[in-house]
Amino acid sequence: MQFNTVMPKGLKPYFEAELTSAQSNLENNDLQQSWNHLERAHIIGQKYPYEHSYVHWKMLQFGIKIKSKKEVIGQIPRLLLGGVKSFVGHIPVGNTGGANVPPLKPMEIPKDIQEIIKTNS
Repeated sequence: MQFNTVMPKGLKPYFEAELTSAQSNLENNDLQQSWNHLERAHIIGQKYPYEHSYVHWKMLQFGIKIKSKKEVIGQIPRLLLGGVKSFVGHIPVGNTGGANVPPLKPMEIPKDIQEIIKTNS
């Protein structure tokens, strides 16, 4: 069993840039782009407990802001269990993290994110 605890330093700037872009787009009321950046942050951070949980926290806040009952309800178990799953290395690789996809479904990782992870892990 592999325990993941700390995100590699090389990945951190990419993770943080996605979160910054998500916030900026949210402030500009570009909800679709904001959500897209949250999904990308989720993919980059999902192997690491803190980052994984933090993205689900931001997704929960997003759901509250847009008054999406489905997203809020969907994020609560993800927020509670996501970090634990990351810690023990049991994640659905590439899953975008939203309530619009099954929580355990592996998904294709976008090519640019594959390269970011490969080069900086």
